[in-house]
Amino acid sequence: MYTAARRPSCIWYVTDSLEFIVAIPARYGSTRLPGKPLLEIGGEPMVRHVARRAQRAGATHTLVATDDERVATALRGSGVEVVLTAADHASGSDRLAECAARLGWADETIVVNLQGDEPLAPPAGVRAVAELLAATDAPMATLAAPIESVEELFDPACVKLVTTADGHALYFSRAPLPWPRDAFAVSRERLPADVPFRRHIGIYAYRAGFLRRFAALPRTPLERAESLEQLRALEHGFRIAVGLSPAPFPGGVDTAEDLARVRALVAREGRG
Repeated sequence: MYTAARRPSCIWYVTDSLEFIVAIPARYGSTRLPGKPLLEIGGEPMVRHVARRAQRAGATHTLVATDDERVATALRGSGVEVVLTAADHASGSDRLAECAARLGWADETIVVNLQGDEPLAPPAGVRAVAELLAATDAPMATLAAPIESVEELFDPACVKLVTTADGHALYFSRAPLPWPRDAFAVSRERLPADVPFRRHIGIYAYRAGFLRRFAALPRTPLERAESLEQLRALEHGFRIAVGLSPAPFPGGVDTAEDLARVRALVAREGRG
């Protein structure tokens, strides 16, 4: 059976029997929130919420890649494999590349990188990025959502992106993107109509062969300047397919304020 899902300017088709791995990079030593994977949400560590979302997406296999034994301990009994990795990886993709090499994933294996600080990730969105990669010849795929406020557009914590007409990334930035010159010359109090403002959702899919290749690429000036790993792929000339998430994708946990917001949502709605 085939189902259809939409990305900007096109439709992709996928089978219900799609096989993919969800790999969750979970670094213990976050600068702003030390021990972030183990922070309690609704009575259990954050990383367990994330892993459960991955399992609900229909992943063939779910694993957590971490640099700390305490995270592995927190996942015992969850049915999720844990891989202890080096502590000095520059990005989550680099951490997962170590897993791909150590576990011997075949080059064509679809790997979804679901960040370990996304406890509210919708399973439909996790699956959608795997489906998008399966339907494209781009080596990498990711998701986006509409930006709905000026505050979000000007927030550097919100990563913006622009795409080609057929749905491939042109650029990602923490700066407002695109810049409607004439409209903003008059007022910046509201978003002008008919401008495709999109928020990047930090979830990726790639085939294991490209994941290993990506990690071997040297880090690039734009990647370093914006602190955005996906720019490494663009600067080295690789395409990234972009799809609109089929379900709301709440922001992850980067700050204490984010943590309070997520705790309140989970308390209101029940277990994640």
